[in-house]
Amino acid sequence: MTGLSKPLAQMADDVLRTADGREKTALARRYAAEWVAARDAGRITSPLQDRSAVIGQATPPDFPARPEKPELKNPRDVPRRRPGSRPGQIALLHAVAHIELNAVDLHWDIIARFTDTPMPLGFYDDWVKAADEEAKHFNLVSDCLEALDSHYGALAAHAGMWRAAEDTASDILGRLAVVPMVLEARGLDVTPGMIDIFKKAGLTDTVAALEVIYAEEVGHVAYGSKWFHFLCGRHELDPKDTFHALVRQYFHGALKPPFNEEKRAEAGLPPDFYWPLADETPDRQRGTPG
Repeated sequence: MTGLSKPLAQMADDVLRTADGREKTALARRYAAEWVAARDAGRITSPLQDRSAVIGQATPPDFPARPEKPELKNPRDVPRRRPGSRPGQIALLHAVAHIELNAVDLHWDIIARFTDTPMPLGFYDDWVKAADEEAKHFNLVSDCLEALDSHYGALAAHAGMWRAAEDTASDILGRLAVVPMVLEARGLDVTPGMIDIFKKAGLTDTVAALEVIYAEEVGHVAYGSKWFHFLCGRHELDPKDTFHALVRQYFHGALKPPFNEEKRAEAGLPPDFYWPLADETPDRQRGTPG
């Protein structure tokens, strides 16, 4: 007996097919707790002990279920507001909530979509933990929005957040390169500035929420780097050259300095991974990823 109500890939698929943000994150956290309890009890000791019962297989949707609101728009059509104003602070928090909800799905999707790639149990432990933390982050930011008399869905949101998942749907190395090692690493760069904005606004609960997110996102980037290097080793690939090639292939934004080099290094991302991509062309100095 595994102690699981269903295989992990099917759990992941269930989360991806749940539309409401609060319901999605509640299910994500319940399934994560179930996985951790089974692991802690020693019921799951190898992904090969009964792979069909432990990991299983799924056919995840191309695009995860989403609530009717927010309306998803081209990034150029999402209104920009000054973060020094209360409407601007709400808009910034709404954007963060949208990122966190997509991150929940991204981490469950990597579990559901790549079951044909044999991976150690630690791979699943890491992404279940990351997905659970992203669900917590969404709820923390949603609580902050509601404290400001708003809510997730009140504003339009970025329609392109899932593009990285679509582009890398058949390439696990590409997924690891672009999602945790580029998009989530960008969060390490910009979150300290956001914390400063909300400190100046006197929104202490929001500051506390963002500090939790900032601390835990380092781990998510580190998981990406760890498993990227693991797979490069398996296939005898040079990690740095492979990372550069995959980012050029799949990432459509810009690697934009300044970079949080200290936190990136803590997460296993040395400067020679990302600076060459930032310096390639003048165009890479414009825009922001995600």
